[in-house]
Amino acid sequence: MTAPAGARARVAGHRARFEALFAAWFAGVEERFDVPPLTRFPRRALDLLRDQSLRGGKRLRVAVLYEAARLVQDGDGRPAGLDEAAVAVELLHTHGLVHDDIIDGSATRRGAPSVHAAYRAEFPTARFPDGERTALGLAVLAGDLAAFLSVEAVLTAPAPASVRQAMTEVLVRAGAETVAGQMADLERDFHPLPDEELLHVVSEFKSARYSVLAPLRLGLIAAGEDPAAHTERLRRYAVPVGVLGQLRDDWLDLFGDEAATGKPAGADLREGRRTYAVRALLAAADRAERATVEAALGDRECAPETVARIREIAVRRGVDASLRADMQRWARAAAAEAAGWRGLWRADAVAFFAQLPAALTPPPPPRVL
Repeated sequence: MTAPAGARARVAGHRARFEALFAAWFAGVEERFDVPPLTRFPRRALDLLRDQSLRGGKRLRVAVLYEAARLVQDGDGRPAGLDEAAVAVELLHTHGLVHDDIIDGSATRRGAPSVHAAYRAEFPTARFPDGERTALGLAVLAGDLAAFLSVEAVLTAPAPASVRQAMTEVLVRAGAETVAGQMADLERDFHPLPDEELLHVVSEFKSARYSVLAPLRLGLIAAGEDPAAHTERLRRYAVPVGVLGQLRDDWLDLFGDEAATGKPAGADLREGRRTYAVRALLAAADRAERATVEAALGDRECAPETVARIREIAVRRGVDASLRADMQRWARAAAAEAAGWRGLWRADAVAFFAQLPAALTPPPPPRVL
């Protein structure tokens, strides 16, 4: 496998296949979900969940899950319950996105209105005095529905009862840990300059445990392997990949292209979030620059020109370079851990996990001649 193109190609292949699977699952969801008769709101919630779930995304969790099964299973055949586990982890992700957008007040997600924003448009306060409360309540309930449908997907999978039970335990635990991580994420923003170790803890609980560790465990369970025998080695891989992913997201928020991210640049600044990028910026800036950054933190009306000026400060103070270096460091740690799996599991799947961290790392900036 050529690094990192081979890993990217395998992720793209899993994504292409899964998109059709996920669409088919949503096409039949109302047959499996007993929608109350004579009502409109539950079906509308399903429509919004379907729209957000099918509207892109990297499907990294899906790729990790399928490749985890390939660690122990020969060929491209998929063991019973693996597809349902893939649906489940993506529904759990949808649940997290819906609630995350409510907490952050985000109006867009993947280049289109978030679920909360869609409900606000349907219940404008000019027509509905309690429209904001209704929109908020419906968005919360839609996120909850995604979480429960996630559990339902593995509980009804065509797999042995022991496999379904084990997968459900992994999924429910990952969901609970993610909620705890979201709470820690909110607590982080009460620190003027949070300790970097706290940011790593938030990344592990909010991201790594459900985006990497849970799919690894689910894939192994479906393929007949007990992940409990590999707890520490799986965690040693999942945490660096999770931190790397969060670093990349924070870097993209400040330095990325809005057309690629689907969100306006500087969203974390406007929401007052003490991310890896914001922390590094506050630590590196001088007094005047820090005042500029602090004035923008939490200012939802912060102008694009101000974000651009803060980006210039970040580049001048080496924040861009330091974040890139941190991503490379975490990528090397994850790749080294996966390389240690050689001889334990199938070589081609091990190669995927060894090359995946490099595939997740942004390319270096073009050289100026």
